[in-house]
Amino acid sequence: MSETTDITTADVCAAAIADAFKDDGEIFASPMGMLPMLGVRLAKLTSNPDLVISDGEALFLAGVPPLFAKADKVEGWIPFRKVFDVVAYGKRHVMMGATQIDRHGNQNISAIGDFAQPKRQLLGSRGAPGNTVNNRTSYWVPRHSPRVFVEAVDIVSGVGPSRAAAAGAARFNDIHRVVSNLGVLDVNGPERTLRLLSVHPGVTVDQVREASGCEIHVDGADSDVPVTRVPTTEELLVIREVLDPKGLRFKEVPRPEAPR
Repeated sequence: MSETTDITTADVCAAAIADAFKDDGEIFASPMGMLPMLGVRLAKLTSNPDLVISDGEALFLAGVPPLFAKADKVEGWIPFRKVFDVVAYGKRHVMMGATQIDRHGNQNISAIGDFAQPKRQLLGSRGAPGNTVNNRTSYWVPRHSPRVFVEAVDIVSGVGPSRAAAAGAARFNDIHRVVSNLGVLDVNGPERTLRLLSVHPGVTVDQVREASGCEIHVDGADSDVPVTRVPTTEELLVIREVLDPKGLRFKEVPRPEAPR
């Protein structure tokens, strides 16, 4: 990012995640990870005050505390067993991580390698199948690479639109956004495949392609792909002084190194 503007990639990613939630209205936002939590709380304080947020454990929040600060305003109780009621009901937008995501929008957080004898065990499918067939789902990828963006995931944890349709589970399947440290994507390319919506400032379309292990669709010419917007002055103030004064976001998306 430009040193003259002092806007970092982490700031841009936070705003892009907030934009993924801005039109949701009154819905339970379930972010998983540092930047997703920051982006959701940024949206709550700016573009979508109707968002329902939690502390990630058992409480609905009335206020919007800084990252990992103790909640001082609580308006409800949602222990883990109650989350499944919300998952089934559907008024929820979850942003998960993805160890792998393929060009058809399928996600893997289960294992790497052959299903019968994987090379590496990961989290397991956990809530991914239920999330992706019941709720609006987005993904956050802090390190865009060919190991993450693949032609076909080793194991399907989260279900993409084509697979959901083939299984008769497409009614509520809604893979909304994929935000990475390089750009923003969706699954509205040909045959519901990954499409590049924007590249972050300083990133080119070719760099996104080189960092992807599968085809990424572009509408029109490469020059037609817009640049992801930078946060407004108000958003930067909220990010830096209200929600993340300790700079925890840089643990996921580091600051650029100063030139020597």
